[in-house]
Amino acid sequence: MQKKTFLRAFWRLFKGYWQSEEKWRARGLLALVIGLNFAAVYLLVQINSWYNVFYNALQGYDKASFWPLVGEFTGLAFLYIIIAVYAIYLRQMLQIKWRVWMTDKYLARWMQGQTYYRLQVLGSDTDNPDQRISEDINQFVNLSLQLLVGFLKQLTTLGAFSVVLWQLSGAFTVPIGSHEFVIYGYMFWFSLAYSIIGTGLAHLVGRKLIRLDFDQQRYEADFRFNMMRVRENSESIAFYRGEQPETRGFKERFAKVVQNFWQLMRRTKLLNFYVNGYGQLAIIVPLVLAAPNYFSGAMALGGLMQTVSAFGRVQDALSYFVDSYDTIAQLVAVIHRLTGFTGHMEDVAEVQNGVAHVEGTAQALALDDLAVSLPDGRTLLTACTVTLPQGSRVLVTGASGCGKSTLLRTLAGIWPYGHGQVTLPQGSRVLFLPQRPYLPLGSLRGALTYPQTTAGTDATLQAALRQVGLASLCGELDRIDDWSRILSLGEQQRLAFARVLLVRPDWLFLDEATSALDEPREQAMYELLERELPELSIVSVGHRSTLFAQHEQELHLAGDGTWQLQPIG
Repeated sequence: MQKKTFLRAFWRLFKGYWQSEEKWRARGLLALVIGLNFAAVYLLVQINSWYNVFYNALQGYDKASFWPLVGEFTGLAFLYIIIAVYAIYLRQMLQIKWRVWMTDKYLARWMQGQTYYRLQVLGSDTDNPDQRISEDINQFVNLSLQLLVGFLKQLTTLGAFSVVLWQLSGAFTVPIGSHEFVIYGYMFWFSLAYSIIGTGLAHLVGRKLIRLDFDQQRYEADFRFNMMRVRENSESIAFYRGEQPETRGFKERFAKVVQNFWQLMRRTKLLNFYVNGYGQLAIIVPLVLAAPNYFSGAMALGGLMQTVSAFGRVQDALSYFVDSYDTIAQLVAVIHRLTGFTGHMEDVAEVQNGVAHVEGTAQALALDDLAVSLPDGRTLLTACTVTLPQGSRVLVTGASGCGKSTLLRTLAGIWPYGHGQVTLPQGSRVLFLPQRPYLPLGSLRGALTYPQTTAGTDATLQAALRQVGLASLCGELDRIDDWSRILSLGEQQRLAFARVLLVRPDWLFLDEATSALDEPREQAMYELLERELPELSIVSVGHRSTLFAQHEQELHLAGDGTWQLQPIG
């Protein structure tokens, strides 16, 4: 990522929270954190001055000053500890508030307009959106605050201790031939040159870490996602005896994790060699530079120790980029991932649904010149114009792959490939039942009433369970478990019919929603709907011949774009 691109991407992600409805609280908290760090720098300057007095007292065997100076240091250290602790605590408070805000925004954008679904339908290459929201946002907020506050603190440290170092180092005379050149504040200039050179070399050594950090996060997420897929489909894999290919898949993905980590280790090793060598050399350099003044008597022991301490502070401040290079590399990788995720969601949002969905005054479902196609352009349905009155029972048939389920996706408004218009009665309640019902984690009550956010009374829920033949679950409403694992597919499909009784929709669309039921149970479910919801309109997709008895019309799709609507019987 180029420098300008990185800065634009960083600012785009960064500015949202600080310009949001929480901006004044956020800015106030940030100002407090920065203020505490400035106070910490002030105390470090006072401690640096204390070195001069204390070590001069030691050199002069001034016993009377020893304990008062120890007491002074204790007071300064106590204040510094309190300030340092609360600076970190308040920064973490700001971090969690910022993370909550960003997570809410990303979750809303991800869920809005079925973006989570369209990212897959439109073939986006965004991998593991869950990781982007859960981990990358946290890292972005943490690393941004860490680097921002750290930079401001080190900048303040540089300003404060540069003055101290300039005053302490005095002048250095360099004889060149018959001339003498005097360098004022020579230790400051040496520290500046030392840090600039060190920063440039650190970038040369560590720049490959950016790509390696990005790849490591991606490979780790792919490995974790593969294991999650096995857990979700454990029964199917067990039936297939698929342990060997799944294990091979684990090993292939984990091999990428390990291979990239070895490269990360080697590059980090080189950077650590450099950073540690750079840091250790900085310990002895000020002693060597200040030694002539000390041994000539121009500087006392206290001045020497104060000079060494001030040089270390200036060098640390100037070397902030060197010490933080690995952190910066992580931030660049995180920004790259979040920017890519954001861009894909924006691209998806810009894709207009070719099929218009409107509400009409007539009590009928009307398809007007409806056309449905696949992403590759292959046509599944063309010029479909039909009107289905309220109370219709239509069975959609056709060979596998002819577009029956895709037609239902189009009617639901989640399939963007096509054109035409779908009109539903104004204010009508619509419910879609897929072949495999979705059961959210949590209580059976929540699974039964999904997608409604409010549950009915226990008596109402238990009555619905009994009507679909799940009376044994009446006492389990508040049991929290993974119900998609506990219930068979047939039981899950019956649970979906119980949802229909609770939602009481006007239009019901079923995509092979009885495929796991035996024929008598399938018949019982349709008869239950007819008895309890006599005005219900039903559009079913299915292959069984027994479904014809439960419907009045057949919409047959040929698979080449042609279609035919005809009465049954």
